[in-house]
Amino acid sequence: MGFIIYFMIHEIRLLIKLKLKYFYEFWSIIELGIIGCSWGSVGLYIWRYREFNHISQLFEQTNGYIYINLQIAIYINDNLTYLLGFSCFFSTIKFVHLCRFNPRLLFFTKTLQYAANELISFSLMFSIIFLAFLSLFYLLFLSKLESCADLLATAQMLFEMTLMKFDTKGFIDADAFLGPFCFALFIIIIVFVCLSMFLSIIIDNFRRARKNNVKDEDILLFMLKKFSHWTGNQI
Repeated sequence: MGFIIYFMIHEIRLLIKLKLKYFYEFWSIIELGIIGCSWGSVGLYIWRYREFNHISQLFEQTNGYIYINLQIAIYINDNLTYLLGFSCFFSTIKFVHLCRFNPRLLFFTKTLQYAANELISFSLMFSIIFLAFLSLFYLLFLSKLESCADLLATAQMLFEMTLMKFDTKGFIDADAFLGPFCFALFIIIIVFVCLSMFLSIIIDNFRRARKNNVKDEDILLFMLKKFSHWTGNQI
């Protein structure tokens, strides 16, 4: 909580300094995500602790001979897990930014910066195609495959197929023609076409980053600038 309060003070100072420009910075959004998810996790942790004490008291008073509804406790615990997951996600992205002093990671971040517009366009196209396949597999194999019992399970199955982890026998048993046909169509369009486009975008922009000869930041100079900023001097 001390770290969260420190980050809040730091971001409030930046917000006062930059005003509306603050919300146009990518790393500001990451910081807000960390702070929001962290405080949400603290609130849900306190709520879960109180619910745990309430259930424990009921169990102790009745020696377990009472119906105890655990639905609320499970709901709170699941949401706490989700918030902690998002906190780790935002923190990992921030950690990549802190590792920009490594020349290899610097090339990686510069490549993503050059490819940002193309990756956004590709993501929109990929999302539309993936949702189309999601609808197709869900509607065709809803009553035939356990992995297509709901939309979330179907999406998980399709992501595993993208990673070349699949069970072709299940599709053949579900339908002798539509099963292999839909499977082959997904592999050709998603794995061979879309992923090849993604790799082409990354490779082209990586060559562009190397051609521009990006120089890595000097960590000693960065520390001196931060120290001079804290002390009020300028280097």
